Amino acid sequence: MFVVIMLFILGCSGTNDTPVSSVSHASGGSHAANISPDSSLAVVSSIDNGITVWDVTNNSQKYVWRHQDDGNNSVTNIHIAYDNSYVVTSDREAFALWNMEIGEPEGFWRIDESSIRDVAVSNQGRGILVGRGSGKVMFFEPKTGRRLEFLGHQEKINSVDISPNGFYALTGGNDYVAYLWDTRTAQVIHKFEHSSRVTEVALDDEGRYAFTADSKRAARIWDLTTGEEVSSLKYLARQRIFTTAIFSADGKYLLTGSPSRRINRWDVKTGEELNEWRVTPREGSKPASAVVHSVGFLNATEIISESSNGKLEKWNTEN
Repeated sequence: MFVVIMLFILGCSGTNDTPVSSVSHASGGSHAANISPDSSLAVVSSIDNGITVWDVTNNSQKYVWRHQDDGNNSVTNIHIAYDNSYVVTSDREAFALWNMEIGEPEGFWRIDESSIRDVAVSNQGRGILVGRGSGKVMFFEPKTGRRLEFLGHQEKINSVDISPNGFYALTGGNDYVAYLWDTRTAQVIHKFEHSSRVTEVALDDEGRYAFTADSKRAARIWDLTTGEEVSSLKYLARQRIFTTAIFSADGKYLLTGSPSRRINRWDVKTGEELNEWRVTPREGSKPASAVVHSVGFLNATEIISESSNGKLEKWNTEN
């Protein structure tokens, strides 16, 4: 009993609940949010004010978008291109491509078959990835009209990501599998198997690693060249669900968020947990809770997060 108690204490030690700073991006809370890879922009799907685009550097609002003409905002998926040129947003039925230079939409497409589960966009808006409840993944090129269907999955898609150049996709679904595949040919490059449904995937933008996590306790980092496992995240909990993940530019760290307020920083090579933070609970939530929508590396010693509490919060990695 003593050993179990000590393990519990050690596992919970070092959690930081106090951000360095906090600013409101959605006073009534948010459905979804995404922080750009360079942490300079945040796009937030607010419950009461449409989709807002923020300049993180000076905390100024750049644009307010409406995904549907009726004024009801139900956008649950947002992805900013690696080069900050475009943003893709979606609800369950349709997706839109937004030009970040002028702040206007370049297209709006409705999906008739099945529901949209996740989306991603490549540099210059060249390619859009759409994961669906049917298990199909569509790769779509808005400028050429080219459309490719990836049929490797047998059950609904939960998470997708795309390389900055748009040539490679990482997709995970309820069939216990994540695939890395070529969007030019739909050919599978690597197959990453799990013992339960794959709930979160993320590509390293430098092309070194992939992250895949399932609904039980397996969360792994893979070498994209060899397809071999680099590390498995180490934690005591029997189950850990992830809602977002991003690799640091130098490839040393992985930053993750969860639906239980947690943000964690991990060592890529060993899978060891280095830090844990807990975002501010959403106002009025009982029990106190918040979903971490997106995280980002601000600089060598600070990270930022966007959560369902509607706040952009900054955290120090050295505390």
